[in-house]
Amino acid sequence: MIKRVHFEVGETAMTAVAGEEYLADVKDEVFEEREAIRAKIWEDPFFGMTYDPYDASEKDAPLIRRMCDASRIAGVGPMASVAGAVAACALERIYAEGCRYAILDNGGDIAICSDRDVVVGINQNNPKLPALAFRIPAREGMFSVCSSSGRIGPSVSFGESEIAVVFADDPVLADACATAAGNLTGDCSSESVSFAARSVSRMKGVDGCAIFCGDSVALHGDVPELVMAEGGEITNRWLPPSA
Repeated sequence: MIKRVHFEVGETAMTAVAGEEYLADVKDEVFEEREAIRAKIWEDPFFGMTYDPYDASEKDAPLIRRMCDASRIAGVGPMASVAGAVAACALERIYAEGCRYAILDNGGDIAICSDRDVVVGINQNNPKLPALAFRIPAREGMFSVCSSSGRIGPSVSFGESEIAVVFADDPVLADACATAAGNLTGDCSSESVSFAARSVSRMKGVDGCAIFCGDSVALHGDVPELVMAEGGEITNRWLPPSA
């Protein structure tokens, strides 16, 4: 039976939609990966503070190395990918166990495997725009939809976007690149928004990027179909973790 649960630990605010038999493993993996990240920050506090790419060492845990690789591609600090990284590891664990339908939303950074269409709502925080969503078609393997905002939620962004969204197979990369997209959106002019979306969509491993900022919307690359959001269709709506 598919169930939806929400749990929080520290900065992690995870909403998981999956078969009931997989949910305990999702929680276990979240705790394990959080400990790996905490251990790295204890070893080197700079890892947890820097906004610049960080070089991993051979002794680092696999997740730490993935975060560092993503930070280098996106040009951001490794912690910019932390939410997507935790969601990625949890999804990879249950996918290896046979799960083929799961949505793990870690505060707006979403890792998905799905044998059916999934509609994900967008909280673009603009009353001038209608309620919108992305319709993500069924596909094999794992996929991610990660977001960053300069105006919504507690995450650090140096830009002005209501929401910057990146689509990629790897949630670690998508999360880091969503931060980069938000940072590049200097203002809500069509030129700034288009430049940011186009730049990030061309980063290695990124499928596409969508940015909503004021009255400007830019979509570049391979972006899922944008549809009107019907209340009954929404799988998850991007909101601040405290909502």
